[in-house]
This record gives sequence, structure tokens and C-alpha cells, in this order.
Amino acid sequence: MNLKYIFTLLTLIIALYFVPAQAQTKKPAKKATAKTVKKPAAKTTTAKKTTAPKKAATTAKAAQDTTKKGGANNNNPENTSSLSEEIVVTTAYKPVLADAVKIRRNPDLEDKVPFKAPLAYTPLDKRQEQNSEIRQLEAMKRPPEQDSVLLNNYVKAGAGNLKTLFGEAYFANGRDEALQVGGYLKHFSQSGSLEKQSQSKDDVGVFGKSILGDNNISGRITYNRMGTNFYGYDPNNPVSTFVPGKQHFNTIGGEAELAKNFKDVENDFTYALKVKGYAFSDAYNARENNFIISGFINQTVKQFYAGLSGSLDINSQKDSLYKINNNILRLNPYIKFQGTGYKIDAGVNIEKEFGEFGKFYIFPAAKLEVQVVPKYVRLFVEAKGDINRTSIRDFANINPFIGQNIDIKNSVDQLDISAGLKGTLAPGLSFKASVFRNSVKNLPLLVSNFAAEGNKFKVIYDDGKARINGFNGELDFKASDAFNIFGRVEVKDYQLASEAEPWNLPKFLLTAGTTIHIDNKLSISGSLMFRGATKDRVFMITPGNGASVQTPVSISSFADVSGSAEYKITNKISVFVQANNILNRSYQNWLYYPNYGFNIFGGVGFSF
Repeated sequence: MNLKYIFTLLTLIIALYFVPAQAQTKKPAKKATAKTVKKPAAKTTTAKKTTAPKKAATTAKAAQDTTKKGGANNNNPENTSSLSEEIVVTTAYKPVLADAVKIRRNPDLEDKVPFKAPLAYTPLDKRQEQNSEIRQLEAMKRPPEQDSVLLNNYVKAGAGNLKTLFGEAYFANGRDEALQVGGYLKHFSQSGSLEKQSQSKDDVGVFGKSILGDNNISGRITYNRMGTNFYGYDPNNPVSTFVPGKQHFNTIGGEAELAKNFKDVENDFTYALKVKGYAFSDAYNARENNFIISGFINQTVKQFYAGLSGSLDINSQKDSLYKINNNILRLNPYIKFQGTGYKIDAGVNIEKEFGEFGKFYIFPAAKLEVQVVPKYVRLFVEAKGDINRTSIRDFANINPFIGQNIDIKNSVDQLDISAGLKGTLAPGLSFKASVFRNSVKNLPLLVSNFAAEGNKFKVIYDDGKARINGFNGELDFKASDAFNIFGRVEVKDYQLASEAEPWNLPKFLLTAGTTIHIDNKLSISGSLMFRGATKDRVFMITPGNGASVQTPVSISSFADVSGSAEYKITNKISVFVQANNILNRSYQNWLYYPNYGFNIFGGVGFSF
């Protein structure tokens, strides 16, 4: 068994050894010198249904045909063909091109040559700078303003209930950087439900401003007239033959100012000079003439300011029972320091009365501001003093029902101290809040004088030093150019020297308002005023002995709401409406003088 396997293995080894050796002894075929070209081999295609015997016969025939000429299997030694094998084409080759590769676009046979514009090159005659440092940028020129229509003049006219008549007119010369000239006219009148309850106001003015080299000069002339009647009376003690008297106030005023134009230069020297005055009269014998000349000089040295301001106040007052001169000279030397987070004003007010009065005063004039939260909140402290000149015109503007021959006595703010915060809480939201304490000598008070003058008021003074403590708060929120709301509140506490009450002075006052621009044509505004209760005094006759006893009379608090709207029909024509005392409250500013009720008027405005 083992011998059989050994014999078989030896036979295979001998066969494998001698067969390659015989192949190595054969001569290699010569390199073909000619190339027989046959038809290219075609892709052999067969029918889908082909039997096995047919396929085998085809294969055997192909094998037989490929051995007819030359090659390693040719036994004819005389065959000198260079082909090693013969390829037999069984089928013609038919190329098939897929649809995705076909080009179905016809060529554009038109000869289109793009136009090339001739180029002209101009070399820049400029030397290349070697300085690579950063240079200061040149300021961008402001684009010229283009106004479709420049309208310099505007008039408004309207009417409403309570026999209301309203008119305004404004005039100007237009845009001129060197000269501005203009003027205005105003009229307003209305009548209430009470007998002779009426008022009228008229204002006329012209103004101008011109730039002369380094200086500018400006001035204005004004005329104001206010008319009313003494229509108030005590309803508890009516007079059978009550005939309200008439009253009017006329004021002619003017002013002129010369000032140096601002220049953004270091160590600048600035100055200004101003003169103004007025002549006042009423329907009776009261007259007041005033002339003031004032000015300042200021020298700036980096963050340091030094200057001097002053004024000369010449005033004459007369009525049927007196004629006096009440003049004041003021000087205010000061030093100011200003840095990144602070501002200091240090100075004094030196003041001298001459004429009817002749006292001399020196008051502090100092103020400090420090940034608590940079760019947002600042702390300020202020201390000052001043002489308050008694003015018939000022009292008439506060209370038009003032009587004749009022007492003239200057009050003195001996020391006013205030401290608080101001700044910005959020974008568009600004505020100011402060507490104060004022020491006032000879505080003036307006009280009723019905016993002596019927239905008029007079001026009395709290003899001695009065202390006024209080709080002021202001808030302004401007969400955008289309919406703005603001408000101010004032709270005061009076500690008087001789009087029992701060007659006709409110301890609480709130004012607020808003402006809304709905679009470029429609605008709405509104206002609110709330005044706390006040007290006045009257003198009543005591039954029996006939003595006159001073009795306080309360005046209730009130709220007054007003609103207006304006609609622009075109750029030149607009319509408006104004409503006052919308709540229709019959409140009183002054004792026995009820205010006007609900009042509404409207009209048309025209620009040209």
C-alpha cells in the first residue's frame, strides 16, 4: 500500500520536472514584422433563449478556428506568421449611445465679436509717500439741505364755545446764516357764565439776530396786554348792586445783547453784554419802569474757568399813594473747575440795595456735581442766596385781581440749599430729584382784601425768617421722536415766622404732559395739572362788639386736564382742536373767583 503511494508521487514529480524543461528548450517566437488587421471583435450577442448544445457547438467551433494559423499550437514548422492567435469576428459591432449624453443643441453659426471700448490711461503725477503713520481723517462735508418748499410764515385762527376767539401769526425772513428777522401776533379771548367773567390776552413782538465777525448781536421788542374784570364775589354775602370793575395791564419791553461767538479753542476768552427793560401800567395809577444792564467776562485755561458777572437793576414804582426807587447792584466773581467726573462752581453773590432800601449782602454761590454712575447718574449739591425785588408786574402776572397801592418790600433768600440726583436711567428716560431747604426773609403772600377793596387782593409779608423744606422731582421719557411723556412734582412744607398759614401757596403741585406723533400728519398732546388745597383769610365782624376777626377759608384742591390735536391736510394747510378743563370742574385758583368751565375751540392753520 505504501509502495503504491510512493510510486505515484515519484511519477508526478518527474512529470512536473521534465515538462517545464522541454518548454525552455524551444526557440522563442520572432517579433512580428507585419500586422494582420482583422475586423474588430464584435460584442457577442446571444439570444435570450439559447440551448446548451448549441452553445457548446459554437464554443468548439471557435476553438477550432483559432488554431488554423500559426501560434504555439500550430504543428506546421513552415508557418512564419507573426500572430500568436487568430480572432474570429462572429457579429458586427453596433455602438449604442445613451440618451443622457446626446447633444441636441445646434451650433450658433453667426460670428459675434464683443465690442471692446478703447481704453485711455492717464498716469497720476503724484509722488509716492513713504510715511506709513496713521493720518487724521478729513471731516466729511455736510450734504446740502434740500427743501421742496421753504415756508417762513404761519397763521392760525379759530373759535369755540364761551365766545372764544383765537389767532396767531408768525413771520420770518427765511434761512440766512448771517441775519434772522421775524415777528409774531397773538390773541386769545373768552367769556364765562358769570357776570363780566371774561379775559383777553394780546402779544406782539419783533426780533432779529445778526452775526458780525466774531460777535453776534440780537434784540427784540415786545408788547403785552391782558384784560379782565373783577367778577368775583362772596356768595354768602352777595351785594345787590354788584358792578364788576375793569382791569387791564400793558407792558412794553425790549432787550439787546452782544455776545462773542463760541469757538472750540483752548484758553478761550468769552464775554457778553445785555440791556433790557420794560414799562408797565394798569387801568388805574400803578406804574413800574425797569432797566437792567448785565454782562460777564470769562477766561478759560484748560479745565479751569475764572470770570465775573454782574448786573445793575434800576427800578421805579409808583401808585396813587407812593413813588419809590428800588435798585439793586449785583456782582458775582466765580471760579469753575471741570473734569471727567466732576464739576465745581465756587463764587459769591455781592449785592447792594440802593434807593428806598440800602442793605448790603454777601451770599454764597457754589455748586458741586460728581458722577456717581459714569454717564448715567450725577450727584449735585448747591448753596446760594439772592435778593428778590418786589415787582408790581410780577404780582399782576400771578394774580390779575390784585388791588392798588400794594406794599413794596424786597424779600431775601438768605440761604437756599439743595441736593439730589440727576441723569439717565435708561435710553430716553431722564430724571432729576432733589430735596431743598430755603431760608427766606420777608416772604410775600397774596391774600384777599375784600373788606377794604371789595373783591381784590393785596400783598402782605411774613415778617422774620421763614423756612421752606421740600422735594422736587422731574421725569421725562422720550421713547422715540413720536412719543414723549413728562412730569414734575413739587412738595413743600412751610414754617412761617409770623403768619398762621402760607396763604394761597399750595403745598403740593403736579404737572404732567405728553406729545404723540401718530404719523407725519396727525399729532396729539395732553396736559394735567393737579394743585393741592390752599387757604386764604377773610375778616369777619364778631356779633356784639363789632370786632374784626381773621378767619381762614379753605380752597379745595383741583385737577385740570387739557388736550389738543392737529392734522396736516397738506404741507401748507392744517386743522386743529383744543379742549381745556375737560373734566368741567368749577374750581378756584383764587378765593371767590371760579375758573372757566369746559372750553373747546378749533380752527385752521396755513403756512406760506
